[in-house]
Amino acid sequence: MNEETSKLIALQEVDSEIAVFDQKVNDKKSLISDREHSIETKQNKIEECQQNSTELEEKHNEVKSELEDAQIRIKESQGKMMQVQTSREHQALLKEIEDNKRMIKESEEKLLQIMEDIETLQTEAGELENLCKGERELLSDETKKVNKAITTLNNRKKTIVSKRDKLSVDLRAGLLKRYNMLLSKRAGTAVVQAIHGVCQGCFMTIPPQQFNELRKGDNMYFCPTCQRILYYKAQEAEAVEG
Repeated sequence: MNEETSKLIALQEVDSEIAVFDQKVNDKKSLISDREHSIETKQNKIEECQQNSTELEEKHNEVKSELEDAQIRIKESQGKMMQVQTSREHQALLKEIEDNKRMIKESEEKLLQIMEDIETLQTEAGELENLCKGERELLSDETKKVNKAITTLNNRKKTIVSKRDKLSVDLRAGLLKRYNMLLSKRAGTAVVQAIHGVCQGCFMTIPPQQFNELRKGDNMYFCPTCQRILYYKAQEAEAVEG
C-alpha cells in the first residue's frame, strides 16, 4: 500500500475517534439545551397566561361598568315613570327598563364567564410555575454533572488530538489540506476502503481499470464520484467478498 495512503488511513482513524468524542460532548450539551428549551417554553406559556388574564381583567372592568350604567339607567327610567303623561311615553320607558334588565343579565353572565376564565388561566400559570421550579432544580444538578462529564471527555480528547498533530506533520501540506477539505465536506470521512469495486463512502462503482490499479497499491487514488481517498486491503476485502 502507498505509504502516504497508510498515513492518511491512520489519520482518518484518529479523526473518527475525535468525532466520537465531539458527538458525546454535543449529546451532553443537548441534554442541557433540551431542558432549557422546556423551561423556556413553559415560561412563555406562563407569560401568555398572565397577559390573557390581564386582558380579561380589563374586559371584566368594562363589562362591570356597562352593568352599573344599565342599573343607573333603570333607576332613571323608573323615576320618569311618575312624570309621563301619555301611554306611548309609558311604553317607551318600560321598553328601556326591559332592555337594560336584559343587558344586566347578559353582563352578569359575561362577568361569571370571565371570572371562570381568569381562574383557569391563573391555575394553569401556577401549575406551570411549579413545573418550571422543579425543572430549574433538575437543570442545576444536571448542568453540574454534564459539565463534569464534558471536562472528562475533553481531557481524554487532548491525547487523541496530540496524536493527530504528530500524524499531520508527516504529511505533505497540499495532501493534508485536501484531506482536511474532504473531511469537512464529506461528513467526517475523507478516507474509505474500496470493496468489490465499490467505494464505501458513496457506494458507487469504481471503474474496473482504476480498481485494478488501486489493488496494486502503488499510488494514491480518489473515488471518481465523491473524490474521497481510496484504499484497498486484500484480507478485509476478501472476507467481505467471500
